[in-house]
Amino acid sequence: MQHRPKHLPRLVLALAVTGILSAHAETGTEDRLSAMELRLNSLESENRALKDQVKQTEQKVEATGTQMERIASQDSSTNAATSFGGYGELHLNKLKNQKAGGTNKDELDLHRFVIFMGHEFSEQIRFFSELEVEHAVTKDTAAGSSGVVGVEQAYLDFTVSDALSVKAGMMVMPVGIISETHEPPTFYGVERNPVETNIIPTTWREGGLMLTTRLSDAITFDAMVTSGLATTAAKNYAVRDGRLSGASAKAKDAAYTARLKWASIPGVELAATAQQQTDITQSSDTTAGAATLYEAHAVVNKGAFGLRALYAAWNLDGSGPKSVGADKQNGWYVEPAWKFTEQWGVFARRSTWDNRAGGATDTRYRQTDIGVNFWPHHDVVVKLDYQNQRSPSGVDEYDGFNLGLGYQF
Repeated sequence: MQHRPKHLPRLVLALAVTGILSAHAETGTEDRLSAMELRLNSLESENRALKDQVKQTEQKVEATGTQMERIASQDSSTNAATSFGGYGELHLNKLKNQKAGGTNKDELDLHRFVIFMGHEFSEQIRFFSELEVEHAVTKDTAAGSSGVVGVEQAYLDFTVSDALSVKAGMMVMPVGIISETHEPPTFYGVERNPVETNIIPTTWREGGLMLTTRLSDAITFDAMVTSGLATTAAKNYAVRDGRLSGASAKAKDAAYTARLKWASIPGVELAATAQQQTDITQSSDTTAGAATLYEAHAVVNKGAFGLRALYAAWNLDGSGPKSVGADKQNGWYVEPAWKFTEQWGVFARRSTWDNRAGGATDTRYRQTDIGVNFWPHHDVVVKLDYQNQRSPSGVDEYDGFNLGLGYQF
């Protein structure tokens, strides 16, 4: 019998255990490697997904940026170049008619509501327009309504050079002080002054062409060719009643206008205008003919002191106007003012006008106005004034108070 080593059973057991442990270790390592591989694969998939999301986000950001640039480009060329504004005025008239049997004027009237729209096509071409509603509503005139909806201005302005511009379309005539600048916060008195209403008349507009040249920093010259007035014998050839306002206006006889304006001294403006119209009835009246308008004015604003003075006169040819004294129509006014604070100002005005000054009888109107303006904001004004009127015999003569509210933006 062979002799077995004493420690053989222990050695065999140790080898067996080592084998088992080794096999187990190999199995565990394989499992761990497999798990790590799966995790890496998962992370790689997640990474690819994140990369796809980032790429999509970058594409969206790029697309959004392009869209924003396009919108910004549109704003600068269209929306931002289009401007809107307006003005309006509400009047309360409490006037007593001094004519025997005459009707008093106790009236609240939304006299004007105006919307302005302009557009800048380029630095050289601009568009301007005003749409006006007078007296709030329009109804059948046979029912006594005087409401009107009309385009007051609609023209293109072409800048040719620093010294020359051309306007084409329907424009307010550049005659007088408040014809071109007639927003309520810019003048004293609830109603527009009667001389620039009845003789010039204010906001009279015509269609045509206007050239403006700046002869120097202080001198501007305007030349126009436009449609003209079309007054009638039935209205005693009053120039105000000849306005056609561009509504299928008769254009057989043109009008030619020239204005010279000087503004060398700060706060001072001097201007003179002349207009020649070949036939003020548009050849509808053989007893009437050519008409000439002359106008000159001065505007002075020095500190708190202000002064406006204006003279205007028409000469009408023909036996028709002469027969009723309308061959001479003229008027003037002087208006000193004192704006003693940024919000408060007072004024006085003396006006005289006559649309039949060529006749043998006295047909002059005379009016004195005194009043106060209050500006709670420089674009908002509240006005109160008192008027004392002297009219020709037998016609309406109004004395009393006017209260007004006006704005511009």
